[in-house]
Amino acid sequence: MSSPVIRHAAATSLALAIPMAASMTVAAPAHAQTITPDSVIVTATRSPQLQRDVLSDIVTLGAEEIARSGAGSITDLLQRQRGIEISRNGGPGTNSSVFLRGANANQTVVLVDGVRIGSLSSGTASWSGIPLQAIDRVEIVYGPMSSLYGADAIGGVIQIFTKKGAGPQTVSASLGAGSDKTRKFDASIFGATAEDNSFSYALSAGKEKSDGFSATKPGSTSYNADDDGYDRVSTSGQFGFQVAKGHDLGLVFLNSRTDGQFDSGASRYDTRSQTKLSNIGVFSKNQLAANWHSTVQVAKAEDTSVSDTGVASAYSRIESKQTDATWQNDIRIGEDTLQVLFGHREEEVVSGTTPALGKVRKTDSYAGAYSLKRGAHLATFGLRADDSSQYGTKTTGSAGYGYRFSNALRASASYATSFRAPTFNELYYPGFGYENNKPEQGRNAEAGLHYDDGVTEFGASIYRNKLTDMLVTTTPCPDPARKGSCAYNVNHAMLEGVSLSASRRLGAFTVAGNADWQDPKDETTGKSLARRAKKHGNASVEYASGAVAAGAELQVSGNRFDDAANARRLGGYSLLNLYATWQFTRDWSVLARWNNVTDKNYEVARNYATPGAKFFAALRYGIK
Repeated sequence: MSSPVIRHAAATSLALAIPMAASMTVAAPAHAQTITPDSVIVTATRSPQLQRDVLSDIVTLGAEEIARSGAGSITDLLQRQRGIEISRNGGPGTNSSVFLRGANANQTVVLVDGVRIGSLSSGTASWSGIPLQAIDRVEIVYGPMSSLYGADAIGGVIQIFTKKGAGPQTVSASLGAGSDKTRKFDASIFGATAEDNSFSYALSAGKEKSDGFSATKPGSTSYNADDDGYDRVSTSGQFGFQVAKGHDLGLVFLNSRTDGQFDSGASRYDTRSQTKLSNIGVFSKNQLAANWHSTVQVAKAEDTSVSDTGVASAYSRIESKQTDATWQNDIRIGEDTLQVLFGHREEEVVSGTTPALGKVRKTDSYAGAYSLKRGAHLATFGLRADDSSQYGTKTTGSAGYGYRFSNALRASASYATSFRAPTFNELYYPGFGYENNKPEQGRNAEAGLHYDDGVTEFGASIYRNKLTDMLVTTTPCPDPARKGSCAYNVNHAMLEGVSLSASRRLGAFTVAGNADWQDPKDETTGKSLARRAKKHGNASVEYASGAVAAGAELQVSGNRFDDAANARRLGGYSLLNLYATWQFTRDWSVLARWNNVTDKNYEVARNYATPGAKFFAALRYGIK
């Protein structure tokens, strides 16, 4: 179902805020589960909404949980969440794929402050270029979201929110070191003017460096025993200005450069990849009437990815450029909300090494959504049309219903359609792309039950997502005018499963766990989709009292196959992680984390190495 790996430029990225009200409740730094009934969720409806009114299946991660994780990368953090699996070609600085509910990596939309990121050539996000220290919050929404976000939202949406300024000036910093000579430093300053909060600001900077470990293992044709490290520097910031009551302007930026090493055989040449993300955006929020809120966003993003193996013919440089403009209107009608959206997106690839990818695609979008509340009854409806210069017009829709049996217990059901646009590789890559390829399509039905009384939380979802016109590599190409293989719309797939989660506070202890039983299958071949297990889950227990918190986490995954033919099996694995934090003064704390305590040898991609037992410790100032 997946196209072959083609080295490409990764993610065009942009940090442009869908602004969140300064008074909104941020999910508490929960010890295992960060969602509370009074938390505000943005991604599920594109506007702030109390968690108790959200019908979608969601997970949120707060700033403290991210800081406490000691994760080496955002993919390490995501791997510990339910419904998510990852594949990575080595350590934190190498290419990674994230699979949401069994969907392909290019079937999930990834947003940074409201604007999607992703390579235009491969359709996947450049996870290695996203700095953890800039992240304030992560929201994960499971299930099709094309009626709100357009192309590629088949498996779900992952949105990353960077740090924002509010309240008195706050300074925070962190200095850490660990295994593989890993060292990290970051600092942030954020706040707002004391008089009226009319000006807000947030600035963050960070540097990470690690000697890493060998990206490949013996048996790989690319094997080289040398260590493959990475070096990342990043800056990010947001500025907001209140022109008048109900009228705000803002600017946001994110810059990141990651130099990573990878293996390309026994050559002594220092093979490297480099990813640069440089983004800037502006927004205007306006209260046009008592019940009418307007948000206009304009963003410019540039991404440059370079791969250098020392062989001139294999050198690759690809630039992805995106311009996004969106006008979103939220109109309150009693307790209901009508949302009307207009958008324009322009995608361009520039590549001197692969000129055939040098194309431009433009898309105009028109969407409407309605959220309804009638006592215990909740409902949502959405309809969207995306008119593309390349694939024509695609219309998607969604409908959801929920019933609150009590303030703590809610049931829901939904149906939605979705699609994924062909990537530039699938359209234009020499010897692989086919210009007549059309979008993949999905139809999903699901039902869920959620309980949360502030002490005990339980969630269950069952889903069935039918995919058609799947783009796969087929030989020979069905087009008689073509020779050899090509990407072509020939397969069907089914993503179905059950996802469970639960947590409970027992005095100073919090116990939590989640489990996924899924069957992501290519129905045309009858084979399981590559690198996705039928069973995976997580469990944790944490003790928190006063200034001290300590906990243990267990990650478990069943067998998977490394290839579409299901000829190469990847064994299951379980990983044990331990951590502890100590707030020894009001502003100072220390963190220690020991990942993969048993030094488990496992694979998420055949012949690519994964981290063994790793230790990390950090001294933190001012991080709450």
